[in-house]
Amino acid sequence: MGTAKLPALLWLLAGVVLALAVNPAHGAKTRHYDFFITETNYTRLCHEKSILTVNGQFPGPTIYARKGDLVIVNVHNNGNKNITIHWHGVDQPRNPWSDGPEFITQCPIRPGGNFTYQVILSEEEGTLWWHAHSDFDRATVHGAIVIHPKRGTTFPFKKPDKEIPVILGEWWNDDIEHVLDKAQLLGGDVDPSNANTINAQPGDMFPCSRDDTFKVAVQQGNTYLLRIINAGLTNDMFFAIAGHRLTVVGIDARYTKPLTVDYIMIAPGQTMDVLLEAKRTLGSNSRYYMAARTFITLPLDTIPFNNSTATAIVEYTDSATARPVGPPKFPIQLPAIKDENAAMAFITQLRSLGNQEHPVHVPTHVDEHMLINIDINVLPCDPTNMAEKCKEGPQGNRFAASLNNVSFQSPAIDVLDAYYYSSGHGVYEEDFPNKPTAFVDPLVNNGSGPLMTKRGTKVKVLEYGTVVEVVFHDLSSENHPMHLHGFAFYVVGRGNGTFDESRDPATYNLVDPPFQNTVSVPRSGWAAIRFRADNPGVWFMHCHFDRHVVWGMDTVFIVKDGKTPQAQMLRRPPNMPQC
Repeated sequence: MGTAKLPALLWLLAGVVLALAVNPAHGAKTRHYDFFITETNYTRLCHEKSILTVNGQFPGPTIYARKGDLVIVNVHNNGNKNITIHWHGVDQPRNPWSDGPEFITQCPIRPGGNFTYQVILSEEEGTLWWHAHSDFDRATVHGAIVIHPKRGTTFPFKKPDKEIPVILGEWWNDDIEHVLDKAQLLGGDVDPSNANTINAQPGDMFPCSRDDTFKVAVQQGNTYLLRIINAGLTNDMFFAIAGHRLTVVGIDARYTKPLTVDYIMIAPGQTMDVLLEAKRTLGSNSRYYMAARTFITLPLDTIPFNNSTATAIVEYTDSATARPVGPPKFPIQLPAIKDENAAMAFITQLRSLGNQEHPVHVPTHVDEHMLINIDINVLPCDPTNMAEKCKEGPQGNRFAASLNNVSFQSPAIDVLDAYYYSSGHGVYEEDFPNKPTAFVDPLVNNGSGPLMTKRGTKVKVLEYGTVVEVVFHDLSSENHPMHLHGFAFYVVGRGNGTFDESRDPATYNLVDPPFQNTVSVPRSGWAAIRFRADNPGVWFMHCHFDRHVVWGMDTVFIVKDGKTPQAQMLRRPPNMPQC
């Protein structure tokens, strides 16, 4: 099988060939990591269970590199199920083979097998992350990627005294595989998590959690770079620190103009670089809560959700007088769980840095316009499948999701292999629509619930160099964090209500929009992105709420090769896992 181990010399030669092919920048290094997927027992909320981890760690190990480096990660699957790993926000120029989503760019790594990923860093600088891209495995299989500036260069802000990864996540007492299986069996929504977490700890407001609460030791006058990641499966989150303001200097490993705020709102998949200046403002108190709270736009009275606030403690340790006195102060500036105005007020202030070292190149001419409706739908239960009960689905159906009324269906072999070997017929269809298409089943769509949709493995094919504008239009009652693999894109506009193609483009920011890989599309609103399709390969686009991925809120871009060797996809590695 394709996951068999290769001789060490062959791996070395493969790495040398790839390093030469991608022409790494002067001074760049090749860095090596080994990831061992294992089942490990962890206890949270007084409840012990076995979870999948990397190297027994939860969260997993941090990858450290510099801009332009090549990172080689050999993943050994010693777990009990198939798995893949994705390097979230890494463009992987010409190298979709190591991007990671199962049945899109690879078949999964089987138990007992291994696969070596070649993670090619190019323009990214800041914080990204890696995570499993199979089923719901990324609930516990994830970690940070820290990309420092090239040697001889530095941050576009004062060098911090210390850097601290802060990974926001979720914890389920139940086995996460059981959570997914139950939802698929019964056709309903996924059970909400039992707690939000900060660096895998819910904080001292939860039972059996006080002793293990994550703590950050700071000293008066120092500056700390918080590398914040939302690794949650289902929740947008507000984040704040009592008695302190935060200065955002980057999002998705692209620098922003410094933005000083009382709180941030970060969607699943997103990363933010945030400066914390240690300046006590609440008298002699030396302990302050760092807090992450769910932000939700769904109706609270009909949809189950995680209404919890995770906490960590920022503690001053530089003075004998700075001793804990009473409980830490709570961040009163943390917005309420449904404060949509607070969320929009934050995200609309983000701007690209746009200086000489980090310029902005927003495409002004668009070759391909796409308007993509995002929706929550239903699919009929299969009456011939006795295992499919749909007891919890709407109107006797099962929940689904769609883009332009196509609910994506993963094929039995990966799309990339089918494209590479010109065998896509029967695996995928090249007719993903540029605009919404109507599909109404009069026997089901009577106005009393979600609309019926249809399954399909439809992809969008682009010529190399095409400038694409995608307007995401949300028809549902919740925000959607839309993530594009293989590219960063400019978020040129957003708004509430229905997108008006004759009026709304006049409101676009084409001067310094933020450059991201994951955009939060507002509930019943729209967001517009632009990118140049100059990365040949097969690239997944999907909502980063994992239940929506399973339900079908996905599609694939296939970018054809350009004319020059540097505009063409790398050759298929010989060791790709087999389906």
